[in-house]
Amino acid sequence: MNINQTVVLITGGGSGIGAATARHLAQLGARVALIDRNSEAVSTVAKEINGLGLVADVTDEAQVANAIARLQVELGPLRIAINCAGIAPAKRILGKAGVMPLSDFQHVLQVNVIGTFNVLRLAAEAMATAEPLDNDGNRGVIINTASIAAYEGQIGQTAYSASKAAIVGLTLPAARDLAAVGIRVMTIAPGLMATPLMQAFPKEVQDSLAASVNFPKRLGNPDEFALLAAHIIDNDYLNGEVIRLDGALRMREK
Repeated sequence: MNINQTVVLITGGGSGIGAATARHLAQLGARVALIDRNSEAVSTVAKEINGLGLVADVTDEAQVANAIARLQVELGPLRIAINCAGIAPAKRILGKAGVMPLSDFQHVLQVNVIGTFNVLRLAAEAMATAEPLDNDGNRGVIINTASIAAYEGQIGQTAYSASKAAIVGLTLPAARDLAAVGIRVMTIAPGLMATPLMQAFPKEVQDSLAASVNFPKRLGNPDEFALLAAHIIDNDYLNGEVIRLDGALRMREK
C-alpha cells in the first residue's frame, strides 16, 4: 500500500512510539490523525506534522466512533490504523501491601486489550466501506502493538504480560476474519524502547537494561518502530503475523 496521501489513524499519538510513527508517516506523505487522552500532547504533535489531533479514550466506543467519523470527513477514507495506546503498570500478585486488587488487573486489560480491539473493529468497519486500492482487493491495514513481555513477562508483569499476550493471540484470527474485506492485520512486539516511560528511570537503570540486549546493545529507538510500521504498510504480503523488535533480547526472570 502506498503511504503517500493515505489516511492514517494512530492511537497513543501524543508521545513515544505513537508520536514517532506519526512523524515518520507524515514525512512519507501520509495524512495523519492522532488519538490520545492527553489533549496538550496530541495537539502539539498534530500541529508539528500538520495532522489532526483528536482527544479520545480508546476504550470508549462512542468517542472512537466519533473520532473516526471526523477524520474521514476532514482527511478522507481511513486506510491505516496503528494501535500504540497502552499502559504498563507493575504490581505483584502478592506484595507487601497485600493481594493485587482485581480492579488493577481489569484496568490494564481494559486499556490494552479492549481499547485495541475497539479501535481495530471500528477502523475495520470504516475501511470495509472504501473502494479497493488494487486488483488484490486491498482496502486497509491495521497494526497492533504487543510486547516481548507477551512471551517472557517478568515479576510484577502479570497484568501487562497477559494483556500483550492477548494482542498476540488476536492477530491471526483477526487477519482471517478481515481477509474477506481486504484488510490486513499485523502486530509489532517491541522490546526495551527508549520511550518517555523508560527515560524516566535513572540513567544507571537504563544502561543496565540496554546492556541486556544482545545486539545492538542499546535501547530501541521509537523511530525504529516507525520504520517497521512503514514497511508493514508497504509490504502487502505481510499479514497475520507478530514481528519482534527487540535486538534478540530474551528477558530473564528478575
